[in-house]
Amino acid sequence: MSTGQLTTAVELLERSLAYTRGTLVEVRPHHLDRATPCARWDLGDLLRHMSDALDTFLEASQGYVVVDEMPWTPLPPLPWSTGPVEALQVKACTLLGAWSRPTPARLVVGEQPVPPAVVVAAAALEITVHGWDVGQAVAGPDGARVPPALAVALLPVASALVTPEDRPDRFAAARPVAADAAVDVRLLARVGRTQPST
Repeated sequence: MSTGQLTTAVELLERSLAYTRGTLVEVRPHHLDRATPCARWDLGDLLRHMSDALDTFLEASQGYVVVDEMPWTPLPPLPWSTGPVEALQVKACTLLGAWSRPTPARLVVGEQPVPPAVVVAAAALEITVHGWDVGQAVAGPDGARVPPALAVALLPVASALVTPEDRPDRFAAARPVAADAAVDVRLLARVGRTQPST
């Protein structure tokens, strides 16, 4: 993919981080044991997963992602002593900064070359969807909906990147949805989630 495509993906990442930052600021310590739309994960589990994902996307900015227990130099751990939300916010800023600087033209995941723009777009999708999950755990049906413009940009990403092989481990089965449903509803359905009625 071209430099222009990477720039577009980084802009999408920035928008996804802004949305998710808005849901994270509502998290309080008493929310951490609440259920989330992610099966088997409470909110504390989800925040830890989000931290691990940010580490992986930060690692990718160095030009590689290690898989299958291959040795690599770990990035600084999440400083939970400062609070999980604050720590995630620091990592999110670091992630955006890392991809906003010149990055390697070639990215290898395991042993497979992957266009950097694809990885950044995947990061934007994951961050947005988990931001929505956080909002549901904290505020229920009143949790902040994915903004329409962000959903429009992410829907083709989800369609391209979420494959049958990703289900049911990484994503639940796609949910049925009306063709004329709101774009955020269609995005969530594609990744196995349902926007509750408010």
